[in-house]
Amino acid sequence: MITGILSLLSVLSIEAQTTWTMQRCMQYAVAHNHEVRKSELELDSYQASKTGAIGRFLPAVDAGIGVQYNFGRAIDPETNTYTDVSTFYNGYSLQTTLPLFDGFSRLHALKAAKASVLMGRHALRNQQDEVALRVLQAYTNAVYYKGMIRMAEEKQREAELLLKQTRVLEEVGRKSAADVALVESQQAEAIYELTRQQNLLTSALLELKKEMAFPLSEELSVKSEEFHDRQAVGETLFPTADSHSCDSSLFTLHSSLFTLHSSLSTLHSSLETARYKVLLAKHEWHQARSNLFPTLSLSAGLNTTYYHTLHSSSASGFGQQLKNNMGEYVGISLSIPIFNRLQTVTSIRRAKNNYLMARESFEEKRQELEKNGREAWQDWQGYLLQIKQMEKKVEADSIAHQLTRKQYEEGLSTAIDVHTTSAQLLNSKATLLQCRLMAVVKEYLIRYYHGDTIWQ
Repeated sequence: MITGILSLLSVLSIEAQTTWTMQRCMQYAVAHNHEVRKSELELDSYQASKTGAIGRFLPAVDAGIGVQYNFGRAIDPETNTYTDVSTFYNGYSLQTTLPLFDGFSRLHALKAAKASVLMGRHALRNQQDEVALRVLQAYTNAVYYKGMIRMAEEKQREAELLLKQTRVLEEVGRKSAADVALVESQQAEAIYELTRQQNLLTSALLELKKEMAFPLSEELSVKSEEFHDRQAVGETLFPTADSHSCDSSLFTLHSSLFTLHSSLSTLHSSLETARYKVLLAKHEWHQARSNLFPTLSLSAGLNTTYYHTLHSSSASGFGQQLKNNMGEYVGISLSIPIFNRLQTVTSIRRAKNNYLMARESFEEKRQELEKNGREAWQDWQGYLLQIKQMEKKVEADSIAHQLTRKQYEEGLSTAIDVHTTSAQLLNSKATLLQCRLMAVVKEYLIRYYHGDTIWQ
C-alpha cells in the first residue's frame, strides 16, 4: 500500500511539473525569448554609450616612447651641428588635453546618451510585454483546443452509448438497421472530430513552444482549470465589477477610466520609448548645431630625451640625461570653423528632420494606443454580454438535447434529430468557451494598453 501511495505521489508530482500555468509560460518566455535577449544587449550598448559620453568630460592623457638610430649625416643633439657618426636617440613624452568649450557638444551627447538608456529600458519592457501577449494568445488557443477535446470525448462517449441503445432497440424491433447505420456514422464522425481536435492541440502547443523558446522535443501541458474555475470573467481586471449582472451601469461605471488619454497611454512602454526617442533626436540635433561654434582646448605635457653616440664612452648617463633634457609645456588652442563644404549645415538639417519625424511618430503611436485600447475595452464589454447570452443558450440547448434523447428512446424522434441537437449543443459550448477565453485576452490587452505589467 505504501508503494502505491508513493507511486501516486510521484505521478502527481510529474503532472505538477509538466503542467504549465499561463503566468509560468509568460515568465519562461520573457526569460528565454531571443528578441528579449537582443533588447537586453541593445540596452547594454546604450549604457556603454552613456559611459563613453561621461568620459568625454575627462582629460585625455597620452604617453609616447620613441627610438631612433641615425646612420650617416645627421644633427648631433649635444652640439646641434652636423655629424656623420652613428647615434642612438631615445625620446619620452607625456601629454594631456582637456576641451574647455566645444559648443556644448559633450553636454548634448551626454543628455542624448541618458535618453537612449531610458529609451532602451522601455523598449526592453515593451518587447517583454509583446512576447507575453503572444504567449497569452498561443496559450489560450491551446486551452481552447484542450476544451474542444474534452467536449469531443463527451460526444464520443454519448455516441457510443447511443449506439448501444439503438442496437438494443433494434433487437426488440423498435429501431431499424438504417437507424443503427446512421448512429454508427455519427459515432465515426465523433471519433474523427476528436482526432482533428487532438491534431489542432498538437499544433497549438508547438506554436506555444515556439513563442516561449521552449525545447520543441520536450512535453508541455497547459492548465485549463485556471480559466474554468473563475466564477467571473472580469473579476481579475476590476474586482469591484459584478460580472453576474449585464446591467449597462457596470460598463458606464468603468468607461470613465478611459475618457482621458493618460489612462490609456501615459505609462505604456512603447509610448515611453517613442517619447525618449524624441528627446534623443532633439539632443542629437543640438549636438549637430554645436559644430557651428569654435572649440577651445587646453593642453600640457612633459618630454625628455636620451642620446648616445655609438662607439663613444663620453656620453652622460641615462638618468642624468633624462633629468637635464626634461621639458614642460602648456598651451591653449582655438579652432574656428569657417567652411567645411556644407557638411555641418547638411548634418544639422538631417538631425532636425529626424527630430520632427520622431515627434510625428510619437503622436502616431499615442493615437494608435488610444484606438487599440478603446477597441479592447469595447470588445471586452461585448464578450461579457456574449458570455451571458451563450450561458443561457447552452442551458437551453442542453435541455433540448436531453428531451430529444428521451423522445428517441420512446420512438418519438429520429437519430437525425438527436445528432442535430447534439451538434447544436457542442457548437454552443465551443462558442461559450471561445467567448470566455477571448474575454480573458481582452482583459490582458486592456491592462497592456493601460501600461500595467501583464506578466509577474
